[in-house]
Amino acid sequence: MSVLSQEDRLVTTTVRLPRVNLLPPEIAERATFQRIQAGPGVAVLAAVGVVGLLYLSASHSVASAQGDLDTANSQASSLQQQSAKYADVTATYARAAAAQATLRTAMGGEIRYSQLLNDLSLTVPSNVWLSSLAYTSTPPVASTATPVAGAPVAATGVGTFTASATAFSHDDVAVWLESVAGLKAYASPYFSSSTEGLLGTRKAVTFTSTAVLTPAALSGRYTDPAGGR
Repeated sequence: MSVLSQEDRLVTTTVRLPRVNLLPPEIAERATFQRIQAGPGVAVLAAVGVVGLLYLSASHSVASAQGDLDTANSQASSLQQQSAKYADVTATYARAAAAQATLRTAMGGEIRYSQLLNDLSLTVPSNVWLSSLAYTSTPPVASTATPVAGAPVAATGVGTFTASATAFSHDDVAVWLESVAGLKAYASPYFSSSTEGLLGTRKAVTFTSTAVLTPAALSGRYTDPAGGR
């Protein structure tokens, strides 16, 4: 009987046994094939998930757009209802505009002769005495004649002015015509007749002058937004 020392008893021996695959080859091949089939299935599931997310996003966008459209339609309906309340105001403005147009047509050719006489009185020369004045208004007529090159252009008038007066000389008559021509409401003044005589013991000239009233003679009270003169 042998005696083992303590060290001998502590020594152990490890023996590695060879791995033996006891599964049939068919089972291993089936497992590999299943793993290969699982790969495309996962990819398909991922694609379906992405499509679902896109569908949810598109559905949310459509719902948001529909909400905006409904809000806009509601606002338009509200505005139409409000505009109906002011239909009478619009009709009143239309009637006022029509009345203003009628007044403008009827009174657009108004001439305030008091203003013309006041302007004229401030320019009468000291050696001229007026004995009578006459104003005639005529509606302006559009000319259809073709202007001739080099010919003087006739003044467009809304009436005529005729004055009978007395002056000491024909020079005073010329001064009178110049003073009338200086007024913007008068144009093309001329004397149509003159007669020399005595004013007491002094020589004098009795004459008649005529001028055209320009559109500046119109008051403009019914055609000018500023109120005319």
